[in-house]
Amino acid sequence: MYKLLLRPLFFLFDPESVHHFTFSLIKNLSKVPGIPSLFRGFFVIEDVRLERKLFGLTFKNPVGLAAGFDKNAVLYNQLANFGFGFIEIGTVTPKGQQGNPKKRLFRLKDDKGIINRMGFNNDGLEAAIHQLKQNQGKLIIGGNIGKNTNTAPEDYTKDYLECFNALHPYVDYFVLNVSCPNVGSHAKLNDKDYLEELIEAVQQANATFENKKPILLKIAPDLNNTQLDEIIQLVADTHLDGVIASNTSMDRSNLKAPKAQLDAIGNGGLSGKPITEKSTQVIAYLSEKSKKAFPIIGVGGIHSSKDALEKIRAGADLVQVYTGFIYEGPGLIKAINKAILKTNRS
Repeated sequence: MYKLLLRPLFFLFDPESVHHFTFSLIKNLSKVPGIPSLFRGFFVIEDVRLERKLFGLTFKNPVGLAAGFDKNAVLYNQLANFGFGFIEIGTVTPKGQQGNPKKRLFRLKDDKGIINRMGFNNDGLEAAIHQLKQNQGKLIIGGNIGKNTNTAPEDYTKDYLECFNALHPYVDYFVLNVSCPNVGSHAKLNDKDYLEELIEAVQQANATFENKKPILLKIAPDLNNTQLDEIIQLVADTHLDGVIASNTSMDRSNLKAPKAQLDAIGNGGLSGKPITEKSTQVIAYLSEKSKKAFPIIGVGGIHSSKDALEKIRAGADLVQVYTGFIYEGPGLIKAINKAILKTNRS
């Protein structure tokens, strides 16, 4: 029903407007008695064979929702009814910010892709905490954290630490988002020496809590092998708990969208089907070169169970969807989990 009826209707309108409308729709439908149970009955697969144990956490299943969808943690309780094993909220910054000027979200329908330059638009740390206090404990919640756009370079670490310390009681794991191409002064976040400094500062903060939380790094899909080797060494040196591969891409090669359309869109991170292979290659390289030294969450262009299984075979321990969820609908999560169960039996 989603691809035949809802998606064609949604795609008639501005992507960002549809995003907010969909949130309201799911929120209101979930208030109707019986609807959440109906969603769970249709989409959720309860099977112990889907459980995954990573960095001290037990995930009900390995299919998660990537950061950027539920930025402000307003819908995670309702989204749990669609069968996700975990949901990553954010990116959260210390202060709320509007992000980049609109229009900033664009569909590439022929490519099954999206280009965005949202710019970490979110309601800020206090708003996220307010929402997370309403956690019904249905599934694992990750906290994706970043810096405010106007923060001076010498205060980047302060921003990450502010988010980390405040969110620590409310999320199950953390993601340091240093690879988003849509925020200002991005160059420093790609510097290996600074990343070491940032991670070590966050690790020190983590050590002050009785219950330490796993810390992961989200990386770009456009890194070359030398840069990926540096990531592997960085994980080893700083004792990170894992890597999320990957974020959106700046590459525009081999797209079906005409050049005029891409020129009109301008800058932004590309997600969806066009980066499926690129992100899988990054996962495979990290897994093989490190000899599976750390867990990997695979994300980027998962539009089918086949896409998800390829990432798992490449070395991903968990997978996340975002653009695929928009194009394929909530049935995608169930299809992936069914395929994983089938693979386990074979």
